[in-house]
Amino acid sequence: MGITTKRDSHIETITVDYPPVNALPVRGWFDLAAAINAAGEDPDVHVVVLRAEGRGFNAGVDIKEIQRTEGYDALVGANRGCYAAFGAVYDCAVPVVAAVHGFCLGGGVGLVGNADVIVASADATFGVPEVERGALGAATHLARLVPQHLMRTLYFTARKITAAELHQHGSVYQVVPRGELDEAALAVARDIAAKDTRVVRAAKEALNGIDTQQVHRSYRFEQGFTFELNLLGASDAAREEFLNGR
Repeated sequence: MGITTKRDSHIETITVDYPPVNALPVRGWFDLAAAINAAGEDPDVHVVVLRAEGRGFNAGVDIKEIQRTEGYDALVGANRGCYAAFGAVYDCAVPVVAAVHGFCLGGGVGLVGNADVIVASADATFGVPEVERGALGAATHLARLVPQHLMRTLYFTARKITAAELHQHGSVYQVVPRGELDEAALAVARDIAAKDTRVVRAAKEALNGIDTQQVHRSYRFEQGFTFELNLLGASDAAREEFLNGR
């Protein structure tokens, strides 16, 4: 359980495993960021595959941890942890291939929205339910997956979108049966890993340099509203409703 890594033929596979739904605690987000950063800094690594075990790819932050912690330490920790993990994917010196299955929610969208390639299983769904949890965030990353007006509709309604639909928008590279997901992601990774890593690393830096969206600043801007909502009491009420199943 936790964050594990495995290397084979210049491919670093990083696996997230936090049963039952891969809702990451504060420590988990920072551990994930550290694993991705370490992989990118290692010259032997040419590409990273980010995958998960269990029922779904990622269910976002561990709301139970936030609710059982007095004060705002867990909230601040979750915000900083997500910022670190999302940033690690975006800033990773080598391309990151996300292999997504099942649900990819909230923080999961933050991860894949910053990834370089997304391969998904046919059962994968993506969504940002933040407005139902009394928080804001990951609109920055959802906007990298779908056009502006669709992003706003999905954000305001907290609705999900399927991997097949994202494939039509060009943000998901390939949709495969669940049992073929890991091999499909590795196939793309092998193709990248076979290239001159000096050129690919330069390409990653160049592509980030010409990116029109300043993901770090825009996501941090979103997070500021989450703190306002917490001070107003709206966030705490929304989290309690979610945990109580209302």
